[in-house]
Amino acid sequence: MNRSARAFWLGSPGHGELRDVTLAEPAEDEVLVRALYSGISRGTETLVFRGGVPESQHAAMRAPFQEGDFPGPVKYGYLNVGVVEEGPAELIGRTVFCLYPHQSRYVVPVSAVTVVPERVPAARAVLAGTVETAVNALWDAAPLIGDRIAVIGGGMVGCSVAALLARFPGVRLQLVDADPARAKTAEALGVDFAAPADALGDCDLVVHASATEQGLARALQLLSPEGTVVELSWYGDRRVALPLGEAFHSRRLTLRSSQVGTVSPAARAGRTYADRMALALDLLADPALDALVTGESAFDDLPDVMPRLASGEIPALCHRVRYAETGLT
Repeated sequence: MNRSARAFWLGSPGHGELRDVTLAEPAEDEVLVRALYSGISRGTETLVFRGGVPESQHAAMRAPFQEGDFPGPVKYGYLNVGVVEEGPAELIGRTVFCLYPHQSRYVVPVSAVTVVPERVPAARAVLAGTVETAVNALWDAAPLIGDRIAVIGGGMVGCSVAALLARFPGVRLQLVDADPARAKTAEALGVDFAAPADALGDCDLVVHASATEQGLARALQLLSPEGTVVELSWYGDRRVALPLGEAFHSRRLTLRSSQVGTVSPAARAGRTYADRMALALDLLADPALDALVTGESAFDDLPDVMPRLASGEIPALCHRVRYAETGLT
């Protein structure tokens, strides 16, 4: 069995490279996975690529199978879909999702992989980690039937949240973004779109995912009295100023954070990380979510592609990385 692999490493901020890897033989409770696709979450991963993770958050920002340390050299990533080549008989040949960096083959514990449902294409399953974030956010937000909701920020996370909220009955929902090109994505997801200045107010709930000071300030403005903003943005080492004077207190507004590192305490008792991931993969049966994948390139090209993603030269929500010999779509 082929035990060689190649992995993408951030050698130093702004510089990526491919490195050869020799894999150990899987233990009894491990699987060897051959990568089919991986995904780049443009917000978090390009922040890591630029070296923007503050020292105080180095531990909190570690990916499950990260090697090295911030700001580099570091092997980072968490959206990987592959096929099991070695391991328990019931998993051989199965397509699985794993929170693993960009690497052509890898060995992980059986508990680290989740079988992709047959109705979910492997190429779409790279979105599982981001849809999992959206699931956790909505557990935190606890929207109700008939709520007036805005999602500010039409990036990968914001669009995932909007896609799930579009299934809630009776809600008034808008995806809000300063980029008019996001209107096409919103249409594909079945969601109304608005520019920030045109967004509807009197919202019971605003989910903020634009990672901008202006977006968060606008989120507070759109709330009805006693409304809630759920903050999903990751600002890295940037400071954010907010208008918490004015009517913030008199209108009794709530600003709360949501982060995927822990299962939301608002979820049903006993829900585990594995339950959350399985639910995210099940939700990916919806082909509308293909709209979140906005580009694709070969793994061999990743050292050249990542700087262009980080600079914005390649505009992207989720950029998919294709490995040789995928054999699946």
